[in-house]
Amino acid sequence: MRRLRISPNQRFLQHEDGKPFFYLGDTAWELFHKLDRDEIRHYADKRAQQGFTVVQAVCLAELGGLRVPNREGHLPLHDNDPTRPNEAYFRLVDFAVETLAARGMWTGMLPTWGDKFCKLWGEGPVIFNPENAFVYGEWLSDRYAEAPIIWILGGDRPATDAFEVETVRAMAKGIRAGKGGHHLMSYHPRGEDSTTKYWPDEAWLDFHMLQTGHVGPRRLTEEWIARDYAHKPTKPVMDAEPPYEDHPRMNSDWSSFDGYHDDLVVRQAAYGAVFTGAHGHTYGCHPVWQMHHGGEPVNRARRTWSEALDLPGAWQVGHLRRLMESLPFFSRIPASDIVLDQPSERLERAVATRDTEGSYAMVYTPVARPVSVDLGWAKAPLALSWFDPRSGQHGPGQQLDATSRATLTPPPTGPDWVALLRPKS
Repeated sequence: MRRLRISPNQRFLQHEDGKPFFYLGDTAWELFHKLDRDEIRHYADKRAQQGFTVVQAVCLAELGGLRVPNREGHLPLHDNDPTRPNEAYFRLVDFAVETLAARGMWTGMLPTWGDKFCKLWGEGPVIFNPENAFVYGEWLSDRYAEAPIIWILGGDRPATDAFEVETVRAMAKGIRAGKGGHHLMSYHPRGEDSTTKYWPDEAWLDFHMLQTGHVGPRRLTEEWIARDYAHKPTKPVMDAEPPYEDHPRMNSDWSSFDGYHDDLVVRQAAYGAVFTGAHGHTYGCHPVWQMHHGGEPVNRARRTWSEALDLPGAWQVGHLRRLMESLPFFSRIPASDIVLDQPSERLERAVATRDTEGSYAMVYTPVARPVSVDLGWAKAPLALSWFDPRSGQHGPGQQLDATSRATLTPPPTGPDWVALLRPKS
């Protein structure tokens, strides 16, 4: 499979031959740990059908990853020693990576969940230090040198003190020293945090990730992306963990919840992020990340992982990918400044993106309301069509008579819409 690179303008990911790569991820954190081979095939078939391009999964998993064997009865390390990986365990990881690759997907591989180098909460234990992190990173790099891998360090943890920082840097150096050091690399931070805080200018970090997290009713992902998009030096940015579909809407200290996040929240986060400049986006589903089979779930999961695979948000994010791939890709810029009448309620504000060459603009309104837009960017008379983010269908086009300003009124059905403005044919 072709390797990935950062685009020349430092805003996007691309294949070696220059073709765009839209990162559409799924958080399947426990994939290697809790599924057997038939289940891995079933999961991969479904996510490929839905249009995902990346699956984020963890080698040393969060949920008892060092003490609970995988579905073939193996632990990942001998005596919890990162310099002594268990070959039998990693044969199932190999199978998962190969299964995803056969269906056209990359593995966003986390060498470990963050509690193994920065406990703070969770089971741990801390087993990494700078010396063994380098050895383990180099071993993984050699093993997956020819696989379609995106390295993701971290795992829902910060890196604040000198020990944590040097341990992460050592793992990155080990990966870069190995045969798979050519793969792209990033870092998955804890909730409500970003790599621009911990790793503002690290040579090993190819693109920035943030995690908006799961507090309700929804997060203003677009504001977080805008902050990281403006960060210098310029690197691609994305939300690697937005509100998960079917996750409880938690209050600020996670002591209570009010219902569950639905597909509307998924769409609002995804379009808000991408239209504000993100190179791609990660979807997540609460029963799926934990691969809940039944029994006692993590944090009120209310269905099994296999039942949750078909929730509507998982299909709808694929519509976003196909929409972005259908238009000029590398010349896309944030353009919410063309929206002229933003409401005082921040959660209702529209976001926009456009092409620097004037070939299109799009406006996403998270609630159905008329939106006034500036047309000064256009180089030719425009036509308007409405794109339904639920179905992925385009409505009929209509010519716009205005040349400087227009009010766009979405169809009466559905809470959110995308207005697509292109030169009339």
